[in-house]
Amino acid sequence: MTSEPAPTASDVGTSDATGAGVPGTAGTGAENRPNVARMYDYYLGGCHNFAVDRAAARQVLDIFPDTGVAAQTNRAFLRRAVRYAVEQGVRQFLDIGAGLPTQGNVHEVVQSVAPDSRVVYVDYDEVAVAYARRLLGDAARTVVVRGDLRRPDELLADPDVTAAIDLTRPVAVLLVAVLHFVPDADDPYAAVARLRDATAPGSHLLLSHLTLDGAPPLPAQRGREVYQQSTAQLVPRTRPEILRFFDGYELVEPGLAWLADWRPDGEPRDGVSHGFGGVGVRR
Repeated sequence: MTSEPAPTASDVGTSDATGAGVPGTAGTGAENRPNVARMYDYYLGGCHNFAVDRAAARQVLDIFPDTGVAAQTNRAFLRRAVRYAVEQGVRQFLDIGAGLPTQGNVHEVVQSVAPDSRVVYVDYDEVAVAYARRLLGDAARTVVVRGDLRRPDELLADPDVTAAIDLTRPVAVLLVAVLHFVPDADDPYAAVARLRDATAPGSHLLLSHLTLDGAPPLPAQRGREVYQQSTAQLVPRTRPEILRFFDGYELVEPGLAWLADWRPDGEPRDGVSHGFGGVGVRR
């Protein structure tokens, strides 16, 4: 992946538009429907996306031109939050809804500080999992698992998860830019609570979530309509609704904040946040 500037509506990706040779796509029709993980990859300036993904992403960029910068802001929050957790002594990381690997992945950040750390990437999308397994290769102490946030008990019981994560010790659960793809009908609050209850005291929840607080209603609706044609519909939530996910956790300073404002550490700040983020500690 690259660290190129965020794309604009006129940028063109370089990946195979048909999906030929891409693991996990043969015969699936994956190249015919926008995939939210690949759209996010495009926003970040990556090249692991198809023509259909780029077309959908450009529609979003036409509506909200700063979406690429906002995606970069979210990734920067992820890096800062992960560094915070590892500095607190956490050595196990469960990244649920991980999507496609890009620069500054969780395992790269934590293992640069604590090489003995273990990272499990989880995604329910088989194409994203196949991509991740190919791109990560044999990265030490890092595994990729197909699992669904909406079925936390199955996820936690996966043999690859149980082999890598010791739930009797603190673990950082990452839910970064994933919960806004889970509708209320699937009870995301119960899923997050189950993950919380399965982890030991001292475990961390690292969470970011899209909001449309303050966004003009018509553009917001148009953006949601684009995602209705993709692999997951968009469910933005208000700040109070997002804050509920931290029930049972003690939020660290500065609490639930705009992503660019959560413990800025000198990284470039464009001031564009499309969501809130925070870190909570289970006591």
